[in-house]
Amino acid sequence: MSEGPLIVQSDRTLLLETGHPDAEECRAAIAPFAELERSPEHVHTYRVTPLALWNARAAGHDAEQVVDALLRWSRYPVPQALLVDVAETMARYGRLFLEVDPVHGLVLRCHDRAVLEEVLRTKAVAPLVGVRIDPATVVVPGSERGRLKQALVKAGWPAEDRAGYVDGAAFPIAVGGPDVFALRPYQRQAVDAFTAAGSGVVVLPCGAGKTLVGIGAMAAAGAHTLILVTNIVAARQWRSELLARTRLGERDIGEYSGDRKDVRPVTVATYQILSSRRGGLYPHLELFSAEDWGLIVYDEVHLLPAPVFRMTAEIQSRRRLGLTATLVREDGREGDVFGLIGPKRYDAPWRDIEAQGWIAPALCTEVRVTLTDEERMAYALAEPEERYRVGSTARSKLAVVERLCAQAVERAEPTLVIGQYLDQLDELGRCLDAPVLTGRTSSRERQLLFGRFRDGLIPVLVVSKVANFSIDLPEASVAIQVSGTFGSRQEEAQRLGRILRPKADGRQACFFAIVARDTNDQDFAARRQRFLAEQGYAYRIADAESMTWPGHGSGQAQP
Repeated sequence: MSEGPLIVQSDRTLLLETGHPDAEECRAAIAPFAELERSPEHVHTYRVTPLALWNARAAGHDAEQVVDALLRWSRYPVPQALLVDVAETMARYGRLFLEVDPVHGLVLRCHDRAVLEEVLRTKAVAPLVGVRIDPATVVVPGSERGRLKQALVKAGWPAEDRAGYVDGAAFPIAVGGPDVFALRPYQRQAVDAFTAAGSGVVVLPCGAGKTLVGIGAMAAAGAHTLILVTNIVAARQWRSELLARTRLGERDIGEYSGDRKDVRPVTVATYQILSSRRGGLYPHLELFSAEDWGLIVYDEVHLLPAPVFRMTAEIQSRRRLGLTATLVREDGREGDVFGLIGPKRYDAPWRDIEAQGWIAPALCTEVRVTLTDEERMAYALAEPEERYRVGSTARSKLAVVERLCAQAVERAEPTLVIGQYLDQLDELGRCLDAPVLTGRTSSRERQLLFGRFRDGLIPVLVVSKVANFSIDLPEASVAIQVSGTFGSRQEEAQRLGRILRPKADGRQACFFAIVARDTNDQDFAARRQRFLAEQGYAYRIADAESMTWPGHGSGQAQP
């Protein structure tokens, strides 16, 4: 028995003792093939999943390397069944492969005839292939390349895509605009990993500069580029970054949104306009095929709407880069991202980037509020589907938010108050004498409010879920969450991400979640926090009546 830092269990979980002197070396060894699930103070839990093993295989790791890492670092004997399962699971990736045949075009090949026979008899696969050329080869219509990969992942036989990519219309994109910059080491590694593969996903924490990774990939591709983003504010932030960080001019960059329909060599489009329907059709999705794109960048790829997934299945000949802080999808469609965008090519743990000083350290506090008797009765009498709204919008939260905002203003901490329900946000705006930004706010007004917040003219800004993602507010150092989208883990991550930009004076960020005690608001909060706990962020629990600002007394209360 060794004294390694890892405990390997037969249920595919790996327990890493973080205080062990070899913990960091071990973590680096298992990170390519194991997904981090939980990372509290002393023991981090990883899980070896088929998707994680296929990602590792796609990145060039083989089963022998995985097995060697487990055997080397495990404190106890590694379950033999797990080792066999690892080898067999990884062996499934690439036994089927897509390539271009000089006579027949795109084909699916397999050197194991039984595997090919099995998948061709799968209901989801059979309609996606054409004629059989020989026992090992079947023709694949080019339009079905993506859907076939998607179906094969679900069938447990992911195909390696060797069919390559068209170059797209050439358009040199030189880095080096008015804001001269150099890619950070991890950003350069991410760009290199993507460029070598041609498609896939880069996972970096909020505030770690995913946009710069996108710009690096665009410069490497040197072709017409389509950038897909979550909203019009994000579109204009991308445009500003491109103008500042590259030698692209105003005429080179187009915007395709509800406001404008301008297609240029570099075009930034919103998911919303592309997935808008008219008469049962998606008229704007033709943008995907209207130009000879050499690269398509998917910002916040974990939020891809279903229509964009469908169109992405048809454009597999284009290089595709997904950018995200988390591949968590509440609908469980991570496998679709793997199949249609590509495998994960680069992933950097949040706390590692924080330790290097590239994102701000953050303290997370769940503030529990006791409801009044009247509020508690209203919650008890509410219909089950309405209880979360009743609990999470309780007026008892208002005084807590007011107190926290007053302390933040006194400390000169720019503050975002974030919530789900518009009537609650409007009431908070009145109580705090702060502007409210929601989906109803015009693009012009949003830009104005964000600008005034950045300039320090607005100390507190109340925002709805429209500010969950792709909003660049580096000055924000406090976020107060009053309600959310039930138990959405990715939303929790995105909201914390709004305050993780590194601060000029090095100060830490503070994230407060205001939760109604003894309601399902508390239950959903625990689910929402799970992703951040997995990234190493521990929530302290504080009582609304006795809490103090983080770092000034504990204010701790046991749940």
